[in-house]
Amino acid sequence: MKNLMIAASVAAISLVAPALAHAETGVYASIGYANIDIDPVSLGAVQGRLGVTFTPHVGVEGEIGFGVADDEILGTTVELSSTYGLFLVGRVPVSENVNLFVRGGFAAGEVDVGGTSASEEGAAYGAGVEAFFTANDGVRLDYTSYDFGTDANVWSVSYVRKF
Repeated sequence: MKNLMIAASVAAISLVAPALAHAETGVYASIGYANIDIDPVSLGAVQGRLGVTFTPHVGVEGEIGFGVADDEILGTTVELSSTYGLFLVGRVPVSENVNLFVRGGFAAGEVDVGGTSASEEGAAYGAGVEAFFTANDGVRLDYTSYDFGTDANVWSVSYVRKF
């Protein structure tokens, strides 16, 4: 049985390897601004991502954000401390320089409400577009919904760099 598993693994790798060798793969990073709406407050964050594309259509990315714009509700300040997440990303190239994408994964966030810290975590999913103005430099616009018990709707714009 062990030899059969090894043979099947070698056969699968030999079939997939040529396709992966010719696929557009690589590492990318982005940095930008995110507007986070958690009804009734709106917060702002600097957001960074680091991702790896395994094929032109599939990749994974990590995300981290830090609050830069607070809000107030009933005289109490609401601040975003941090967010982070891990996402599976699916891309569809629509032209040589433009990709549409969807992503889904897990995320967590921490807010400070009037001096009391609260953390939430849950599923996150979204979609967006990235357009490259050089082979390695581009702009990304996306929407992500974070399911933290109450929905957090996030719109972001960022600079993207492929390495």
